[in-house]
Amino acid sequence: MALAIFRDETATGRALDEFSLPGLPDRITARELMRLRVREEVARYNAAPSHHFRGLVKPTDAESELNGYRMRTTRKLDWERQADAAEAAFARNGFLLLVGDRQITDLDLEIDLTLDPVVSFVKLVPLVGG
Repeated sequence: MALAIFRDETATGRALDEFSLPGLPDRITARELMRLRVREEVARYNAAPSHHFRGLVKPTDAESELNGYRMRTTRKLDWERQADAAEAAFARNGFLLLVGDRQITDLDLEIDLTLDPVVSFVKLVPLVGG
């Protein structure tokens, strides 16, 4: 069994948040890995719901804030809905997925966690201006 280290980073490579998830299969698709990450972060939030959610994607009816999202009401989140939103965000280039030094562009790509256990999610911020 393998361990994955999930890391959120800025576009410059600065780590914002990190947690590990043990007991994963040695080989897993990027899609399964991303969904497991979302399921874990939602489970942690649901264990003690609050007005602040630190996760990969913004829950419905939440507002973006520094290092997370502000929930209008404390409520349980649906991990499958959040995972579907993460897949949609990946498809529209809302974030980059890196395993080791390699960018993942296909969620069906199989990843060997024994070779590269660090999985980085780099959130991309749209540029504003004229």
